[in-house]
Amino acid sequence: MSERPLRLLLGFDYGSKQIGVAVGQVITGQARELCVLKAQNGVPDWQRVEALIKEWQPDALVVGLPLNMDGTPSEMSERAEKFARRLSGRFNLPVHTHDERLTTFEAKGQRLAQGQRGGYRERPVDALAAALLLQGWLEQHL
Repeated sequence: MSERPLRLLLGFDYGSKQIGVAVGQVITGQARELCVLKAQNGVPDWQRVEALIKEWQPDALVVGLPLNMDGTPSEMSERAEKFARRLSGRFNLPVHTHDERLTTFEAKGQRLAQGQRGGYRERPVDALAAALLLQGWLEQHL
């Protein structure tokens, strides 16, 4: 049995309070923000995740791996890997992880560069960070 070709992916910027979600297309090699899911201690509303997967029908998922600056795993990267395993188990889709160091920092910088004011609570960058990490995965794997 051969793997089905990748066309559409969903990317997740995992966090303990919010999880950013992005969508990416293999044909264009582009990713964009989709939404931010609320989480309680890292656990999302799985029904919302399922609704997104049913709506977009991705061929694979990409979860950001928040490594330390020296490349070693962090406490949060262990939680992100657990989230990735749960996604795989629940939805029977291939799940990839991708080094997401500095994506949130870059996302905040992009928001400022675009002149978008407001604190993190008013303008969360999680979905933009998800788009940046998914874009990085696409650039590395296409």
